Amino acid sequence: MNFNIFIVMKTPLKIGHRGAMEYVPENTIASIEKALELDVDAIEIDVHKCASGELVVFHDFTLDRMTDGTGEVSKHLLFDLKLLKVRNRFEIPTLQEVLDFVDQKCIVNIELKGKDTAKEACKVINEYVENRGWSSDSFILSSFQHHELEAVFKINPNLKLAVLTKANVTDAVAFAKTINAYAIHPNVALLTHANVKLAQEQGFKVITWTVNDDDTIARMKQYGVDGIISDIPDRL
Repeated sequence: MNFNIFIVMKTPLKIGHRGAMEYVPENTIASIEKALELDVDAIEIDVHKCASGELVVFHDFTLDRMTDGTGEVSKHLLFDLKLLKVRNRFEIPTLQEVLDFVDQKCIVNIELKGKDTAKEACKVINEYVENRGWSSDSFILSSFQHHELEAVFKINPNLKLAVLTKANVTDAVAFAKTINAYAIHPNVALLTHANVKLAQEQGFKVITWTVNDDDTIARMKQYGVDGIISDIPDRL
């Protein structure tokens, strides 16, 4: 008797890094629009708290690389940040502006990049869940900063948390247990088939970054990761 053996390889979440930053400048509404056009399952964005208290979607701690401004994002009022141009063309959006644009079309992974971002992020998410028809499952909050993740856990333990790491998968898993995290987000260079399996057996999703070339994408799929963050999400 002949048996056909099928190996079922799960399809990881297709996540656009800062929107679709290979095509359009990162963390702009236009970049997020491009990611949605490419049919992503999720977008990953970064937030900082500006001097007037709002969360703005921006990666760097300083304005110099991406805008015609200079200095720390956190030292500027939202009014002043809105006068700047990203790559001479685009506006720095607020978290609410991004969520309004996404309009529940995909999952939003919010990386808590700057200091004191946890409380305001929870406040915004609560508004969108309570009054705008969003599900809390539509959000993932990730960070390298353990104290920000701990702060979210204290405010709302039901939100999906993810531990970012570029150092050690085992340490990330150990910390993830203390905050009942949903996932770990290791840099792709850290991953092996064994440690992906280990993290998943401990109950965590494994979402890796930043994966752009075809060979590494194929290897991550072979490892069985749960999500891949890419600058070029259509390659996924």
